[in-house]
Order: sequence, then structure tokens, then C-alpha cells
Amino acid sequence: MTSLQNSFLQQRGLLMATSYFKLTSELLCGLPLNDPELGKKLYEHSSVLLSHGTENDPVFCYGNQTAQSLFEMDWSTLTQLPSRHSAEQPNREERARLLKEVTENGFISNYSGVRISSTGRRFMIEQALVWNLYDAQGEYKGQAATFSDWTFL
Repeated sequence: MTSLQNSFLQQRGLLMATSYFKLTSELLCGLPLNDPELGKKLYEHSSVLLSHGTENDPVFCYGNQTAQSLFEMDWSTLTQLPSRHSAEQPNREERARLLKEVTENGFISNYSGVRISSTGRRFMIEQALVWNLYDAQGEYKGQAATFSDWTFL
């Protein structure tokens, strides 16, 4: 499990926020990039923030507290989940198309789709923004998503 005491949250938060700013010219969750508590504030933010790595079958490597609550998973469970499992089987093809578009264009906004929690609770996400993550050297590091609007089905 990650801790607010270690550097992972700050490093991942800065990667997500910097990539978001470069692609959208906006601040992620309205937080300045030089905020020394950026990682903590993103982790505790009321918007959902998720990211996955670069594996062939990408696995979530980050989910803030709101994401963990919505998907009904703790940190260790969420960060072992292939991100495709956040959608039900019939919705995975649409999700794959979305991620391909993000890969090609850098980001997409106003995405909506049905997702599912660990207990089978279905919900519609709306106005999600999904973007590519790049480190300071321009190396691709995965993708991230954020959204604040969801409705339980």
C-alpha cells in the first residue's frame, strides 16, 4: 500500500499534473504544479483520478481515494487490476477504441461510458478527460483519467 509519507504520490501526481498541463494548458484539479503537497491534494481530491502504466495489458498503478471508493477497492486491490476490468466485457471494445484515440491524439475530453465496481455496481461516468502521461524526457509512461460526474445505474 502506498503512503502519504513516501514519494510515490508526489511523483505520480506531478507526472499526471505536468502531462495534463502540457496537453490541455489547464491545471489538474486547479492545483499549481509547484505545490509541495500536490500529490497529497490529488490523492484526497473529490474528483476521480486514475492512471495505468505501459504494460501490454495495462494495470492501474494509481487511484486516488475517490476512485477507490467509487470502484469499491482498496489501494492494493485497485493497483493490481488490469484497467480494462474497470468496464464490463461488452463495454471493453469501446474502452479500447477510446484508449487508442487518446494514444493517437494526446487526450480526449467529454468521454462517457459505463464502469463497474468490485461488487458489480454499475455506474455511468460523464465528461471524463483521459490523457497520455510523458516524463520530462518525453518518454511515454501510460495514461490517466479524471472525472467528477457519475451516476449509479
